[in-house]
Amino acid sequence: MYAQVRLQSKKKGELNKFLSKFYDTNLEIENETKWIKEYKNPVEITDLIGIFIDNINKYDIKMWINLDKDIYIKISEQNADMVIKYFFERYPY
Repeated sequence: MYAQVRLQSKKKGELNKFLSKFYDTNLEIENETKWIKEYKNPVEITDLIGIFIDNINKYDIKMWINLDKDIYIKISEQNADMVIKYFFERYPY
């Protein structure tokens, strides 16, 4: 199973705006309120978590990560640093 990121927003176009800025390109997302991406190397998710937290007040978006089957962690300002540290401890490669 690959690690997974889920972004959700009730505001149409919000995910496209955020992800287009993150990837520095104009993305077209099929579902305007939900975006899911799997990562073979879970450490890559830490960049997205950092950008998400840095811009948490600019976008109306919620982030969830999934590392183990049926267990989702909601990313917030309170737990982001701890989650990033955990990634580097669990996946030290």
